[in-house]
Amino acid sequence: MTDSEDPTPGDGDQPAPDAFPAELAADLRVALLLTARRLRAEKADTDLTDSQHCVLAALDRNGTMTPGALAAGERVQPPSMTRVLSCLAEQGLVNRDTHPQDRRQVLIRLTDAGRATVRETQRRRNAWLIRRLVDLDHAERQMLSEAAGILRRIAES
Repeated sequence: MTDSEDPTPGDGDQPAPDAFPAELAADLRVALLLTARRLRAEKADTDLTDSQHCVLAALDRNGTMTPGALAAGERVQPPSMTRVLSCLAEQGLVNRDTHPQDRRQVLIRLTDAGRATVRETQRRRNAWLIRRLVDLDHAERQMLSEAAGILRRIAES
């Protein structure tokens, strides 16, 4: 066989070796973005921005945090986090407390109203997703169950 007869990856009916992962990545990106956008629309307080809700959810998940830790966790600059926290404090959703060991530091914690907002948003988002999942057959739900674990591993890597 001469060089001109060697099959080249991607020639003929077979996709190039990297084409499938690239196509899958594009399909997953779009599907995940659309799903996330639709889920974000389901929230208890429509006046809250997505950033504000993410901060409330982080405090619910992790407990009391410093503004710096919140900024790092949400991958935003500290001045941006300060603005978000000011809005949440004005709405009575978080409290600022003095750090017990370092009085220069502030600790942010959820109020009962903030916790209720997170819970109601979670309830609404779960309800929206459940309404879609009941329309799927068992095999599709099983496939999504397996995919959820894989996607979580990808997100945490």
